[in-house]
Amino acid sequence: MVSAEDAGIQSAANELGRSGVDVRPVRADLRTGKGVEKLYQQVIGIGQPLDAAALNAGVGLGGSFLDSTLDDTLSLIDLNVRSTVHLAKLILTDMAQRNSGKLLFTSSIASTMPGSYQAVYNASKSFIQSLSEALHDELRDTDVTVTALMPGPTDTNFFRRAGLANSRMGRMNSKDDPAEVAQQGFDALMRGDRKVVAESLMTKAMGIGNRLLPDSVKAAANRVMSTPVGN
Repeated sequence: MVSAEDAGIQSAANELGRSGVDVRPVRADLRTGKGVEKLYQQVIGIGQPLDAAALNAGVGLGGSFLDSTLDDTLSLIDLNVRSTVHLAKLILTDMAQRNSGKLLFTSSIASTMPGSYQAVYNASKSFIQSLSEALHDELRDTDVTVTALMPGPTDTNFFRRAGLANSRMGRMNSKDDPAEVAQQGFDALMRGDRKVVAESLMTKAMGIGNRLLPDSVKAAANRVMSTPVGN
């Protein structure tokens, strides 16, 4: 089962279905509690236990915190944080009762640094990273696993949608392959890993560097990479 807000979810489901698997698209606005409940009801309506789930819904928001609208800021929090907690609560409760299941949170390498000019996005990913690792520990004596996927800059529509297409980060030619990132996340989910930093050596180096550098340096670096080129 796959879910998204826009109509493109049907095309994605059709593409996945060509491999011979049964794919059921659910169009829902996960920024709302009603949308989360709609997706969850569709899941349990299948009548089979949910063995694995990947909570990947999220949005970015580039630019100065003060220049961003309050509506856009709260919408990001609703999708990246509130809906993720809501859905995880429902799914993990079922998995824990069965003592079986695997859950993947899509976090980000951004969770390890203050995000100047992506302040709320990075903060949302720090929340998800902390939540994921805490739940992994809480469930360690069960057969339910929780894994955090931490991708770096990836070649998707993320930067355009976040208003970062003209930033140094958005213009990078060395972004990670989304198919490779997804494969590494899937493999880590199946192993029950606590977390995985995907995909390239550059992203892994960023992860190591972020453990060593002071927050002030990381914030300054993020400012350089996230502001529009020429500013």
